Amino acid sequence: MARAYLSLGSNIEPCTHLRAALDELRARFGHIVVSPAYLMPALGMTGADFVNLAARIDTDLAPGELNDWLHALEDRHGRRRDVPRWSSRTLDVDIVLYDDLVLTGPGHLEIPRGELRHAFVLKPLVDIAADVRHPVEGETLGALWRRHAEHDRVFEIVALPPAS
Repeated sequence: MARAYLSLGSNIEPCTHLRAALDELRARFGHIVVSPAYLMPALGMTGADFVNLAARIDTDLAPGELNDWLHALEDRHGRRRDVPRWSSRTLDVDIVLYDDLVLTGPGHLEIPRGELRHAFVLKPLVDIAADVRHPVEGETLGALWRRHAEHDRVFEIVALPPAS
């Protein structure tokens, strides 16, 4: 089994889609650890704010297989792939870390995920994995967050509906 950390976000009916995604992750992978959900400004695009969170799963799937499963999860929740890459979305789920693996490709698969440098990925991840080391930087996620430009910013926590 491998340990993977995921970043989940949505800015179209976010509470509905994120709750449903967490339910599906639990159904497939069993026990998961989930961060608080944070309201974060859209980055690199105009649009509604996103609700972002992180989840830790233990998986029997290889990275490519997990990525395919997550894409199918996004698709089940109406993720459109016929629009610009940086646009509003019902659900975005990315593998941020997968054990100590460093991997690029196929497609947009990148581990560790480059977006880990942004608060919308790093802040929720630190809540559940502060002591995990970045496989390239060699520092803990907590140390990376303490040096982050938005470290002192207070992000609004969004309450998701109860699990089904």
